[in-house]
Amino acid sequence: MSDAYEPQVLAFCCKYCAYAAGDLAGSMRLSYPANVKVVQVPCSGRVDILHMLKAIEDGADALYVAG
Repeated sequence: MSDAYEPQVLAFCCKYCAYAAGDLAGSMRLSYPANVKVVQVPCSGRVDILHMLKAIEDGADALYVAG
C-alpha cells in the first residue's frame, strides 16, 4: 500500500484556449493525473480571487489558472 501524498489540484481553464487544448489531448487519448480537476471558465480573466480562496477552503492544495 502506498502512502504517498497526492495534492488535489484545481485547474481553472479558459473555454477557448486551455480547455480546448485539454479537450484535444483527450481526443488524442492522452491522460492526466486523477488528482487534477478541471473547471471550464468563460475566460481566465474572469477567475476572481474569491473563487480561488473558496477552492482552497474546500480542500484544494493547488490552483492553476490557464488561458
